Amino acid sequence: MRTKQELTEAVRHDRRAALVVNAHSRRGRRLYRTVRARLVEAGFTLLGAYPVERPGDLDGVLAGAADLGPDLLVAGGGDGTIGTAARVLAHRDIALGLLPLGTTNNFARTVGVPLDLDAAVGVLSGGKVIDVDLGLVGDLRFTNHVGIGFSADIMRSAPPRLKRIAGRLAYPVTALGLLARHRPLRVRVRAEACEHDFVTHQLYVANGGFHAGRPITADANADDRLLVAYPVGGASRRGLLGATARNAATGHRRSLREQPFLAVRQLWVETDRPARIEVDGEPYGLTPVRVGLDANALRLMASPDSPDR
Repeated sequence: MRTKQELTEAVRHDRRAALVVNAHSRRGRRLYRTVRARLVEAGFTLLGAYPVERPGDLDGVLAGAADLGPDLLVAGGGDGTIGTAARVLAHRDIALGLLPLGTTNNFARTVGVPLDLDAAVGVLSGGKVIDVDLGLVGDLRFTNHVGIGFSADIMRSAPPRLKRIAGRLAYPVTALGLLARHRPLRVRVRAEACEHDFVTHQLYVANGGFHAGRPITADANADDRLLVAYPVGGASRRGLLGATARNAATGHRRSLREQPFLAVRQLWVETDRPARIEVDGEPYGLTPVRVGLDANALRLMASPDSPDR
């Protein structure tokens, strides 16, 4: 496998790329032709370019694009799309290029890829290859987070059309309709020979630094060999709303050293009843569940000044 520096040089000079855009992401269908044109204008030779119309085809199309042998595989879509691309490219000699075309674009924010299309293409053209950690839930790799409880119920219920129209607002709108009948969970987290008990509607385990388009803390990122577990609010529904608002307003000022954050390499989560799980915004299964890390598993194009541990 080439070094990151050698792969960076190959991307910058040979410009051999493949493009996959999820047409079901918020801006995917509308911007596919523009994205393709921008990459060609930037000097990339596209070995293949694919708009994915059916969500069930995404894994196969991404795998086929990787098999073409590009130095850079450009994935356009939201966090679910990027998470799927990361699983396909984990531990491969191909860099992932991000075009954030989704609703919240948490992973792009975490790794510092601009949300503006032209600026994101600029990173693909003049950036550098870094490697970042992926999370592991069971045997499934993920980029950003695992949500247990309320968020998984929201993801299951949020209408796709509302997400395309309202963007991030689709989730709080859906949440208000579910909250009145949602029951809190008793959660036990086992990590590093310790047990932590919570009564909450929602538990997150994050690999990245953003959730719902907002920073989790000032010092969380996707390349620190740590997962961040934290409950949102306590047993009351009002507490869940208040904690969500406080997290959104104060995340950029908080530290992993503060309560209620648990910064660990792996953990086991149990709940008093089977609770739904979502992984990067996609349904996964039910608790109990183990969450771990796959360190430096993914190579991606990032800004030239991005830190790389």
